[in-house]
Amino acid sequence: MTTFTDIAPTLRKLALSLGCAISLGSAVAQSQELADPRMPQILDLDQRAAVVDAWLKERLDTLIAPLMRREGVDMWILVAGEYDEDPVVKTMLPATWLAARRTTIMIFHDRGGDAGVERMAVSRYPVADLFPAAWNPEEQGDQWERVAEIVRERDPRTIAINTSDDFPLADGLSAGMRRKLENALGPLTDRLVEKNGLALGWLETRTAAEISSYPQIVRIAHAIIAEMFSEATITPGITTTGDLRWHLRQRISDLGLSTWFHPSVHVQRAEQSTFSIANMSIDSGDVIMPGDFLHVDFGITYLRLNTDTQHHAYVLRPGETDAPQGLRDGLASANKVQDALLAAFKTGRSGNDVLAAARKAVEAQNINATIYTHPIGLQGHGAGASIGSWEDQSPKKGPRGTYPVNPNTAWSIELNAEAAVPEWDGKVVRFMTEEDAFFDGESVRYLDGRQTEITLIPRQH
Repeated sequence: MTTFTDIAPTLRKLALSLGCAISLGSAVAQSQELADPRMPQILDLDQRAAVVDAWLKERLDTLIAPLMRREGVDMWILVAGEYDEDPVVKTMLPATWLAARRTTIMIFHDRGGDAGVERMAVSRYPVADLFPAAWNPEEQGDQWERVAEIVRERDPRTIAINTSDDFPLADGLSAGMRRKLENALGPLTDRLVEKNGLALGWLETRTAAEISSYPQIVRIAHAIIAEMFSEATITPGITTTGDLRWHLRQRISDLGLSTWFHPSVHVQRAEQSTFSIANMSIDSGDVIMPGDFLHVDFGITYLRLNTDTQHHAYVLRPGETDAPQGLRDGLASANKVQDALLAAFKTGRSGNDVLAAARKAVEAQNINATIYTHPIGLQGHGAGASIGSWEDQSPKKGPRGTYPVNPNTAWSIELNAEAAVPEWDGKVVRFMTEEDAFFDGESVRYLDGRQTEITLIPRQH
């Protein structure tokens, strides 16, 4: 059994690599500009596993009981087939489990009061020391009958399962597994309830340990972008947008990291039409030239947490020492939209209401903006409130629009502003920005600053 003493050296090394994580997180919270672009330390795989498992145990010990009581649930049953994991189950597996093994069944039972929540696994293989084994297949061959026995013994009034018409991340119980569960429970099936807030709350809530380290994770992503947006990687007249997309993929592979989406790199030019967000995933294959305004959308996955960033760069023409003023003013307009959105965050306010408040503020400033911000964390497009979409700025219908903004949640502040650039004969340019941030219940702070100045290629020294 792994104890805190066993992993303490690894956690200390992590803290050192984070620059004293807790104090650094506090300092970064006040920063508006991007931090130092040098690459931070990245832990070895065994060290990462120790951190992930320590965080997971803390999450299970501290989050489950409050969430179950908030949702009025006595028992929560999660079921995953091998390589067909419920998104919630995937986040509860130990670091050495890359997928569910056989049929993995996890059960939480709230015993009430200080007794807390009992955790158990009805699974052929022990789920580390996180879920004590509650089934011996050598003594009882029927796994589902054992589940039914556990339910009858504890006699819960309500049993939550992960099914949802509105939230994909809370809809992890497959149709086949549900049939097996209902067949096993028989008359107790009428106690099954759908409580989306349970799965969403687990996925969206960030612990203090995760948030103390999240700035470092975002800083790694920012450093990779800074490397790409430089003369070390870009040779005008030769390098293409496709080259840069694959450079990013290769770089994260070389660093032993992974990503949750294929990066995109695009060019805006005076002679082109306004860039369409619908084309974000399409590689135009443009050869990068002096005078190009570049955009990147990029994210990494590290320590099970995800990042999502969109930044801009400008390729200087001969004799230029800065980007055209119109481009700089356009990025400043996008920064104003970010400010309006962050000011609209309030605990308990729905995603629709946050969107409405932010749009009212930017419209008062005569900024043509589109807001499509999403939670981030254990998934790239994470669980939680939905704040707009790029294709439709009207309120979202149903629970997707009314789900509230909750404290201790991480966000990708994603949006764009359109502005005419005088130096480009008044051409309308789209300034697409995305920065990862944390909402503590009172205010939102960027995890590693935000871009307020356009990156120049080549760098001006």
